[in-house]
Amino acid sequence: MAFEKAKVIKAAEKFLSQGKITAAIKEYRQIIAHDADDLTALNMLGDLLARAGEKEEASTCFLRIAEHYRDQEFRLKAIAMYRKIDKLKPRDPTTSQQLASLYAAQGLIADARTQYLVVADAHTRAGDSKQALEVLHKIADLDPQNTEIRLKLATGYVKEKMRPEAARAYLEAAKRLFENSQFEKALEAYTKALELSPQSRAALKGLVSAHAAVGTAEDAAELLEKALVDVPGDAELLSLLAQAYLDAEDPAGAERATALLLAEDASNHRRYIEVAQVYLKLGQEADAARILGLIIEPMLAGREESDLLELVNELLARDPEQVASLRLLARIHWWQRDMVKLRAVLERLAESAEASELIEEERYALTQLVRLAPDEPRYLERLDLLGGSLEEHFVEQAGVIETPAETVAADYESFAIVDESKPAGAVESPSSTSEFEWNSVAEDMPARAEVSFADLNETPGDSEFDVFAGAPAADPFAIDPGASNAGEAGAADRVEPKQDGAGNQSALMHQELESVDFYINQGYSDIAVDTLELLEKQFGSHPEIDSRRQRLQAGHAVAPGDNSHASPQPLTVGPVAAPEAEATMDFSFGEVEITEPASVAPTPSLLSGIDSGLAEIFEEFRLEAEEESAPQEDFETHFNMATAYKEMELLDESIREFQLAAGLIAPTDGTARYFQCCNMLGQCFVEKGMPGAAVLWFKKGLGAPGRSAEEYKALQYELGSAYEAMGELKRAVAALTEVYGVDVDYRDIGEKLAGLQSRVTNEASSKESE
Repeated sequence: MAFEKAKVIKAAEKFLSQGKITAAIKEYRQIIAHDADDLTALNMLGDLLARAGEKEEASTCFLRIAEHYRDQEFRLKAIAMYRKIDKLKPRDPTTSQQLASLYAAQGLIADARTQYLVVADAHTRAGDSKQALEVLHKIADLDPQNTEIRLKLATGYVKEKMRPEAARAYLEAAKRLFENSQFEKALEAYTKALELSPQSRAALKGLVSAHAAVGTAEDAAELLEKALVDVPGDAELLSLLAQAYLDAEDPAGAERATALLLAEDASNHRRYIEVAQVYLKLGQEADAARILGLIIEPMLAGREESDLLELVNELLARDPEQVASLRLLARIHWWQRDMVKLRAVLERLAESAEASELIEEERYALTQLVRLAPDEPRYLERLDLLGGSLEEHFVEQAGVIETPAETVAADYESFAIVDESKPAGAVESPSSTSEFEWNSVAEDMPARAEVSFADLNETPGDSEFDVFAGAPAADPFAIDPGASNAGEAGAADRVEPKQDGAGNQSALMHQELESVDFYINQGYSDIAVDTLELLEKQFGSHPEIDSRRQRLQAGHAVAPGDNSHASPQPLTVGPVAAPEAEATMDFSFGEVEITEPASVAPTPSLLSGIDSGLAEIFEEFRLEAEEESAPQEDFETHFNMATAYKEMELLDESIREFQLAAGLIAPTDGTARYFQCCNMLGQCFVEKGMPGAAVLWFKKGLGAPGRSAEEYKALQYELGSAYEAMGELKRAVAALTEVYGVDVDYRDIGEKLAGLQSRVTNEASSKESE
């Protein structure tokens, strides 16, 4: 025989109306057996089983619903179901673990902490301190700024011989301490983390930074020197070592570490800039010039002459006659093709060399000046006194040049450091035997400032001091013209990875938007606006979000109680017979008893099974949980839970949560929260078929200050409808007449009022005839 679901539902409702719970359970079991996805029937079965005392089976029903909502990421609905399980099985660690995760995801930190403490308590009582510590770590993650708790956790991990976990806790605490400028404490925490995990680069880097912050960078350098014994070629450690020496203002150590670093990776040549700056800071100008001589060629090749020029000018500002610095300045001007400045600096170089009795340096400067200005006899005369040019073959070539002007022109035109039409780094061949052999960067130069300037014409690798010796003939530091665009090209060609959860994210947003529609349909603009803001933060801008904002701005929100645009609602089972109904409310004489907010049972002090230090952590978390259970957070929690229950048509649970929320606030608190609770409670009682209770809450809402004209009309309309359901037709007419008086076009007010007035007249006529 085919299963007829409608008939079984009807039979179950009949048994419920007669108070026959066992018979109703049997019918609902049939429904679930044939339709396991009917969550409404499954929830009703769970409720009936709970009333019949079958708590385990009832919990199983609720668990199936909770897991469904959790997997669909309807967290509030999942929380609602897990809380039903928690009432049947108080302090169950499995349920508390799920609730804690869901609360944390919703940002309800105090509630999450309370549930995590239940889980930690269970592990402690079972003698599993390690698992208790893991749960405490999750509690600490709820408040990342609480470094003291993390340090206590780390100590607990050490006592339990959980070294990796302890190192992680120390490292996390150290990072927070460093960010808060608590450098001494950060140094101590980083040290402990490194002791527990010697291979941790994060701990090592943090320790170096902390040492630098407290002014003990030399200790960090000593530590790094020891670490490099095992991995002498580690570029990362060498970089840290160089930085540590720089922070300690030890330029000799920084120079040595940087040289080792360049041996591993020549692209780090800019690190020498910092070394030169420290030498300069300490007043060691000669060493600063020497360091700049090591990197002048790769920096010029990288078109970084401005950085070089700044340092060289600072050197010359301190000592205008320093020969090494003048040689560097001449090389820069030569690179820049600035013949005027080049001649000026060569003259200064010649004068300084003469004053310092550096004959070879003076001869070189004069040789270059003769090449630049052959019509200036004083250069040649002084050069002859010193023994002639350093490069006699230039004298033979000079006969080719007809005039000084042509010489300078030829020199300037032939001074092509890098041919823009060719790849950077290509070696440029001489264009004519009559042209000067300028020291182009296309020819790798020795990088030593103390060598004669003429030595720049030497072949790469001739000097034992050349750190770039052995480089290929093509300039190893030339910049590839396409390199600057490489990143852009790579970005353009790169295919973005597919987002595996894109479809799921879209579905989630659509589901959340349905909740927004519910809020709009109920007239709760504030909640709708807040939810849209949260959705935008989570999913970004979206046309569906914008369209709902436009509805709200245009005042298109549907009045509370008007469900004409809402989705069809699932089956609502009527009130259960009195003998087995839960007596949560007293409707005698039209009054409703508002339940006071339930207080969270205090977590017992967790002293057994763990040491006093960890017990102190438990106690601190417990106190924080109690302190942070503020009314504001509690109101939001209860109101949101009530809304979720209502969406699932769990009206009893929804009413209870709305009552708790209403009890936490005052009607005159300056917000619309009390009004919203009154309206939603009235709606719930209407759906439960209890118009008398609905009237009570609608009246409370109408008496609350701060409501808008639209909200007043909507609630007055609902009040009239509730009076109609009670059979109080005259009161219904009075309420609806008030709405009609301010807005004749409001919903179906004209037709509804006319119908009621007709019924009142007919009843009056009937009474008169009797």
